[in-house]
Amino acid sequence: MAGLRARGTAEMLIDSHCHLDFPELAGRLDEILSLMRDNQVGRALCVSVNLDDFPKVLALADAHAHLYASVGVHPDYPDVTEPSVEDLVRLAVHPKIVAIGETGLDYYRLTGDLEWQRQRFRTHIRAARRCGKPLIIHTRSAADDTIRLMQEEGAAEAGGVMHCFTESWAVAEAALAMGFYISFSGIVTFKNAKALKEVAQKVPLNRMLIETDSPYLAPAPFRGKTNEPGLVRYVAEEIARLRGCPAADIAVATTENCLNLFNMAGDA
Repeated sequence: MAGLRARGTAEMLIDSHCHLDFPELAGRLDEILSLMRDNQVGRALCVSVNLDDFPKVLALADAHAHLYASVGVHPDYPDVTEPSVEDLVRLAVHPKIVAIGETGLDYYRLTGDLEWQRQRFRTHIRAARRCGKPLIIHTRSAADDTIRLMQEEGAAEAGGVMHCFTESWAVAEAALAMGFYISFSGIVTFKNAKALKEVAQKVPLNRMLIETDSPYLAPAPFRGKTNEPGLVRYVAEEIARLRGCPAADIAVATTENCLNLFNMAGDA
């Protein structure tokens, strides 16, 4: 990304959400880290989706100073070890664990009585409040209940991010009112994502993050291919285009936001 070092900082981009332990990426780690360097992506947050695979996520963060991890259980996993508040708080003590999640609600993939999802979400919010680490929230076809539970459980006390945001401006406003950040993925580069592009123009720059959610959702011009953290630059570039500002402005702001939200060490 031309001009990224214009403001005198060596680190200009952070991928705030990826899954480097997933099979599509796990065997290519050296190549992935090399592309990160080539594209000035200084750090990445490897996000947990269940407790059984959490050790692999933590091992990645432990082995690389510029990788971090979260702990949590995704709402799309019905038949896995169910976390307690105590489990999450205990695992979050590790210094490379910077967030609780990803957690939330997903009424798109699963049907029937999903009260277990709502209870799991409440557990994560309570754990985040107890351990003082921010939440990574996933919501799909469940925005009303997601915001309601966040409000009922005092999620504002923990703070966090609405990851891979695809909802309306009204939902973004509700999350922003609770002090949450809004994170944009490669979806914002898709031609048919007109409503999301409008949201990206409205979110305050000091409340914005960028991510890949890799190995999924590769941005244009790589749509349909395996995504990886080095491609987060295309998200920044599209948001800059939408807002009519230099890409470096988006890079600097989202990096500062990510460092502040997740309390990442100043030097990696």
